[in-house]
Amino acid sequence: MTGNLEYYKVFYYTAKNNSLTMAAAELSVSQPAVSQALKQLEAALGVKLFVRSAKGIRLTPEGEVLYGYVKPGYEQILLGERRLSAMRGLESGELKIGASDMTLKYCLLPYLQEYHERFPGIKVTVTNGPTPRTVTLLKEGKIDFGVVSTPVSDRQGFHVTPVREIEDVFVAGRRFMQYKNHMLDLQELEKLPIIFLEGDTSTKSYMTRFLAQNGVELHPEFELATSDMIVQFALRSLGVGSVVRDFAQEYLEDGRLFELRFNKIIPRRQICVIWDERGGVSKAAGEFLEMVKGGTNPEVK
Repeated sequence: MTGNLEYYKVFYYTAKNNSLTMAAAELSVSQPAVSQALKQLEAALGVKLFVRSAKGIRLTPEGEVLYGYVKPGYEQILLGERRLSAMRGLESGELKIGASDMTLKYCLLPYLQEYHERFPGIKVTVTNGPTPRTVTLLKEGKIDFGVVSTPVSDRQGFHVTPVREIEDVFVAGRRFMQYKNHMLDLQELEKLPIIFLEGDTSTKSYMTRFLAQNGVELHPEFELATSDMIVQFALRSLGVGSVVRDFAQEYLEDGRLFELRFNKIIPRRQICVIWDERGGVSKAAGEFLEMVKGGTNPEVK
């Protein structure tokens, strides 16, 4: 096999056009350069590939065989180049994100809307899951980056950039009105029916750790899959719900729920963008990362 693949490129354009002149024009080289490249290829392969005819040149039987293999291969290369060009120009491509219900709803969604309007050719896949699951997907290379809430226990090898602050609260409905506008000890929570998230989430682990540091151990009466469900249970006075404030904000404002006040402040947390620092991200992912890190969307402040 000849070591110069450029010869096959010249061969492809010459055979496609049945013309040295047209091949030279497409390749932006001189006709003698095309002729020389074809002679080099014929010498390397030990066969004649073209013969002259009244209409110009045509392939020999050996040339027809070679062209049958070169044509699909070279056209696949051209197709790959066009696809890369489209990806570079954000006309096509794929963006794979990992996010929890909370980070998707209260941070990511407005950016996704803006991104899709700007780059409609990019396919967007959002894998929903809590922070630990998102970190695992990132390690496995199944997502480009994650949008998670702290704490992130395993940060090794990752860039972690805060993009928004969040606040954990305990909310309750009318059955617990005697606690409204009272400053409570955290230990009071041990006497109340508590509604927590189930499973392994950063929200649950953060609150459990904070309470343990203050000598409080809770045994939730309800453990639910989503924060939205916790709010619905609290609205029906089935217990005191532990949620990020955003989920309950509407009901706190209209008075259907109230926030329990404690003499110990629950420290605020952050929503962060996290990605693998050991590998680069695609053009599509990089553009979205810059949008989120820059906080350019007016809906998220």
